[in-house]
Amino acid sequence: MSTQDPSKWTLPHLTVNREGEWLHEGQEITHPGILANLMGNLRRDAAGYFIQAGSVRVPVEVADVPFVVVRVETVGSVLRLTVNDGTEEPLDPPTLRLTAAGIPYCRIKGGQFEARLSRAAAYQLGQLIDYDDATGAATLKVGGTTHHVRRE
Repeated sequence: MSTQDPSKWTLPHLTVNREGEWLHEGQEITHPGILANLMGNLRRDAAGYFIQAGSVRVPVEVADVPFVVVRVETVGSVLRLTVNDGTEEPLDPPTLRLTAAGIPYCRIKGGQFEARLSRAAAYQLGQLIDYDDATGAATLKVGGTTHHVRRE
């Protein structure tokens, strides 16, 4: 049997748990280079998440969302997010939403992926959100601009 034929390959079982940790066959992947490669090559289409390796598509099971925002800080008039893949990017306020349980999510990577804010990041963001108990409305104030926060 030739290992050159991709149709004969046994594909790895890759998962991303709720905490954004990557696992291979149930074992956590901790090597920084491998994690960077996986996270950097993650894609999504109508069929789900996957890594494209040449002509081979390796499916990735994602428990919630593939990325977790681990830090939120104000830099000038922008909210800067630090993502669990080590990248930083500005928050796009219209993509911010709160679940019924109050868990914040936003879009990252140019809108390609949704990310959940970690507890610490949610606390940091929460310091900038005003809540109206009477109406349930939430507004984010940053850089002199107010943004409505979508609640689900």
